[in-house]
Amino acid sequence: MPSARGFLCREGDRYLTASPSERRQALVEYALAEKIDVIKKVLADFGVHYDVWFSEQSLHEGGEVQAALDYLGERGFLYESEQALWFKASEFGAEKDEVVVRANGIPTYFAADIAYHRNKFQRGFERVINIWGADHHGHVARMKGAVAALGYDPDALDVVIMQLVRLYQGGEIVRMSKRTGQFVTLEELIEEVGKDAARYFFVMRGSDSHLDFDLDLARSETNDNPVYYIQYAHARICSILRQYGEQGGVMPGPDNVDFKLLQEEYEQALARKLADFPGEVISAAVNLAPQRIARYLHELAGLLHSFYNSHRVITSPGELTEARLLLVDATRITLKNGLGLLGLTAPERM
Repeated sequence: MPSARGFLCREGDRYLTASPSERRQALVEYALAEKIDVIKKVLADFGVHYDVWFSEQSLHEGGEVQAALDYLGERGFLYESEQALWFKASEFGAEKDEVVVRANGIPTYFAADIAYHRNKFQRGFERVINIWGADHHGHVARMKGAVAALGYDPDALDVVIMQLVRLYQGGEIVRMSKRTGQFVTLEELIEEVGKDAARYFFVMRGSDSHLDFDLDLARSETNDNPVYYIQYAHARICSILRQYGEQGGVMPGPDNVDFKLLQEEYEQALARKLADFPGEVISAAVNLAPQRIARYLHELAGLLHSFYNSHRVITSPGELTEARLLLVDATRITLKNGLGLLGLTAPERM
């Protein structure tokens, strides 16, 4: 109804005398553009920006779906059966062959998927990463088979299967149903817990693991909330550095500090953890596993809090203070960089 009202407000009685099909087409085009704009805004609020928005319709209108099917046919990977056109997916490890054109002559969604992946490789991409829902797990083999049939390396296509997310509130599951129209939108979730908490909670588990999203925990300002715990570690260090500056202290350069003074267990544990950060970033990127960064930050914050609770940073003699200041400042920089990689803020005051 909102789309219809918006359409009427913009167009007035322009389509009053138009044919039903023309009026319907105009309304569909208006509503589609409107909904896409809403999706773009919500994703921007979530910190997600796509360089290219691709229309499946353009593949059909531009003849790319038919071109991809013609190419597969020329290579001998299509055949007719039961008045439909089939792709020989079983030749590439899939359980069965797949229809690409129905008996009524209409291409299937799979046909459009084939054309879309061909389009990507033709644009020069050497690696294609798809993020699919858990209900599409059985489609991986046929898609990789289509990529191979098109003449590309099937290993150049990575498919990340995302498991379901369950929302909890008050210790109970938030019931959702597509049939009854009961659901929680991403926009509502961001309004409820904030962008930082939403992003962290979604990324703190691997894509192959089910996620229980506790709304009460995500909103809480306690150490049980991993986002608060990590961000508070960053803010705590910033407070220490401000305090040192207010006392007239000047941060020393690393070449003028004796790091051998850092002999305490928590000091050395913190230093070793900082040294792990580059490797964690590389591993997260290579394995498409951003949850590694989330876990690392939580562990680093824990070490910082343990160190802070056991030792004074600003102390005497001055040489030990300088060594500890650079240690916590390196921790601050690492926390900020890690939070930035996950698209989270690093507050200086909390």
